[in-house]
Amino acid sequence: MTAIVVLGAGPAGAAVALGLRRLGYAVTLVSEWRRFAALEGVSARVLEALRGAGLHHALEEAALPSQRQVNWNGQQHAQNIEFLLDRPTFDRGLRQDLRAAGVLLIEGRVLGVQSFSDGHRIDIEGRESLSADFLVEARGRQAPALGKGLRGPETVSLLNRWQGTPGDTASAVESLEDGWAWMARRADGQCYWQWTVDVASAGLPGKAQLLEYCRQRRQDSAVARAFFAGEAEVDLNLHARSSTAILSPQVCGEHWIRVGDAAMAVDPLSGNGIFQSLSSALQAPTVINTLLRKPERAALAQRFHQQRVEQLFLRFARIGRDFYADEQRWLNQPFWQARRQWPDAEVAHAEADFIGLRIERAPVLKDGFVDEAEVVITADQPLGIWHVQGVELAPLVQRLKQGEPAGSVLAGMTVEQGRMVRGWLLTQGFKP
Repeated sequence: MTAIVVLGAGPAGAAVALGLRRLGYAVTLVSEWRRFAALEGVSARVLEALRGAGLHHALEEAALPSQRQVNWNGQQHAQNIEFLLDRPTFDRGLRQDLRAAGVLLIEGRVLGVQSFSDGHRIDIEGRESLSADFLVEARGRQAPALGKGLRGPETVSLLNRWQGTPGDTASAVESLEDGWAWMARRADGQCYWQWTVDVASAGLPGKAQLLEYCRQRRQDSAVARAFFAGEAEVDLNLHARSSTAILSPQVCGEHWIRVGDAAMAVDPLSGNGIFQSLSSALQAPTVINTLLRKPERAALAQRFHQQRVEQLFLRFARIGRDFYADEQRWLNQPFWQARRQWPDAEVAHAEADFIGLRIERAPVLKDGFVDEAEVVITADQPLGIWHVQGVELAPLVQRLKQGEPAGSVLAGMTVEQGRMVRGWLLTQGFKP
């Protein structure tokens, strides 16, 4: 039996481990458990993705709904409901899901990984070394770098946490002259304020003065003062972490793969980190299954994972760039100037063009393996779309481009298939 070891017990590592167990593999997961309390704001879409990955226990009591207030470009408005995910509770649920699925969990700090032509040796502090035929690197930003990849502006997020008075759950976002802040209150009075700034231009003081400096910046903000109601900050503490956008130069080999933030870590303004982690992790079990059981398709599987990770990274980066560009008050400030132009000038959502649709052969996921099929290349999906509601799109698009009537092309589909395919065609600029 193939010995598979996953390094990292966050959402990405957990999703891969559960996916591999469903495919019948024995999986060992090694991780240090989180040592600090944290809170994350996630959307309903993220919760659905977590459920789809099989992380049910992790969600049972970890998410609290909150109305999020946004203060951006001098304007204030309420966004959709945000769910506040308590990471210690969520992480305990992750481990419960993993144990229930039969994943062997080892708590410990990985001291090093040695890779050979036929496998890997993982050295763990205070334990015997582990051997693995296949390695999943899911330790997030702590994963060793594989070389110089694509990096965004150097960014750090300073998280302050303290105990306030119990009350209503709420969250807010505020743009500032030299960065932006996310803030949240839990019903139990736990308060969070995270300030994201540029490493080079922020002029931050030394570590000993940083906590007091953050307190002063928070008190300088009218939005933060109103949000936290000027209460005393009991047990105030600080946790600093990098939030620089990073794309690893290589994310898959014949007997290893990188997922989550170990493959691509994006700016927190681009969207929720958990969703981004899952975006690369959910495809990984099929890629691994192909590498192990159909080695003749190894190059195809590696190409699939590499291309998908790169495309996801650029998509999220462009979304973040456009959010930064929406803030017009501080165009010449270094923080905003650098981020409104990175990673490129390409539009995040290109205009639909049915005439411009192309058909190419590309890697796809089919019957538990990476295979190759004809896909439709669109402005928003440069890697291609294979099917909608079980209907392959390439033959359909070919027939429509040859002038065949839409009614004839769509004949024989179920009502639901016809509705979904018509909807997709309309989004691509098709005019019946």
